[in-house]
Amino acid sequence: MTFGRGIRAPRHTTHAARRHHREFHVALIVQKYGGSSVADAESIKRVAKRIVDTRRQGHDVVVAVSAMGDTTDELLDLAGQVAPIPAPRELDMLLSSGERIAMALLAMAIHSMGFEARSFTGSQAGMITDATHGAARIVDVTPVRLREALDEGAIVIVAGFQGFNRDTRDITTLGRGGSDTTAVALAAALHADVCEIYSDVDGIFTADPRVVPKARKLDRVSSEEMLEMAANGAKVLYIRAVEYARRHGVLIHARSTFSSAEGTYVLGEGMQVPDAEEGETMEEPIVAGVATDQSQAKITIIGVPDVPGKAAEIFKLVARTGANVDMIVQNVSAAATGRTDISFTLPKADAPTALRALAADQADVGFESLVHDDQIGKLSVVGAGMRTHSGVSATLFEALSVSGINIEMISTSEIRISVVVRGDDLAEAARVVHTAYGLDGEVDATVYAGTGR
Repeated sequence: MTFGRGIRAPRHTTHAARRHHREFHVALIVQKYGGSSVADAESIKRVAKRIVDTRRQGHDVVVAVSAMGDTTDELLDLAGQVAPIPAPRELDMLLSSGERIAMALLAMAIHSMGFEARSFTGSQAGMITDATHGAARIVDVTPVRLREALDEGAIVIVAGFQGFNRDTRDITTLGRGGSDTTAVALAAALHADVCEIYSDVDGIFTADPRVVPKARKLDRVSSEEMLEMAANGAKVLYIRAVEYARRHGVLIHARSTFSSAEGTYVLGEGMQVPDAEEGETMEEPIVAGVATDQSQAKITIIGVPDVPGKAAEIFKLVARTGANVDMIVQNVSAAATGRTDISFTLPKADAPTALRALAADQADVGFESLVHDDQIGKLSVVGAGMRTHSGVSATLFEALSVSGINIEMISTSEIRISVVVRGDDLAEAARVVHTAYGLDGEVDATVYAGTGR
């Protein structure tokens, strides 16, 4: 990864060193505002005031902004009305317009408050990507124009979610969570002191407060735990942004647009919460949070010949469709028939294509039938402390058993246990498991808008 001519790659420093740096230099803060934070004119003015307040404190400010409210979804619906399968290049041209509208309006609002602001598209900001439309990856960041604007005292506003491919010279979009990734990439390239990700909740909670009202805000969470939580349904931060931050030593502070309260710091290796006492350590909690995900489906392949190579055949077929398989369970072979059942989960949107591919090769693979179930929910318990504490799984299974909730599939990693239950049972499962691990707060969590973004 390069960061442009004249821009040094980020150093992995401790935050004690960063605090020392801030005592003598103006801090550079990158802020990201999601769609719910800039949903309408009043919201944009509220965000502009927060940005201006940060500037008044003497900090340099770079802002990555998402499209207003549900603009991206509305544009996708519009594209579908004019073309059953929109051309990927043109779809990116269309979708990238949402962030350009938001960035210009935000810059106008800041100007009206007496401060200089300059807005930049992803390509103007130096966000260079590969050529994949709809899910491009950042390959280079050359924020020369942004640095010039900062040096001239301007607040910088960047359209999130988008970039530019040098070979095709086309606009690209980064896919889900693209504005989070934009913000983190800018923070890395510009050596920002912190990357503040704003949404409509106060930070990262022990569970989704819309599902578990007694969820508690975490003051800090490790990037390792956050990666697992994001991968398993937590929507406050997207996994690509968290991974980018961990790789490049970016400190993330997840906060609410609607409150001035401290949020949650996502700490990579060697990082420390700003303003913590030197050498201060906190005991690692056993469980950091409970994540829920209702976006997956389950496919069961019934009557698979239990001979070497059949699983490989099946998952090669699924892989060719581009589906992202998550959990896999194979039953014990029935002695009488020599056949077994294989179940796996994948995103609901990928299921129809995977089913068609499997059905087309049913005779070659030799299985008996397919069952598709899109009424499942996945619950995951995440915590770095699970490495050194026994009984974590027993607590999970006991809590679900007492509530009469059946487990259909189980998957584990070093710091995570995931189970699949009925979709109708997922919310109740999350609440009882959250209580079982002693994570409940004393009062209900506050949710300001309603989307989590």
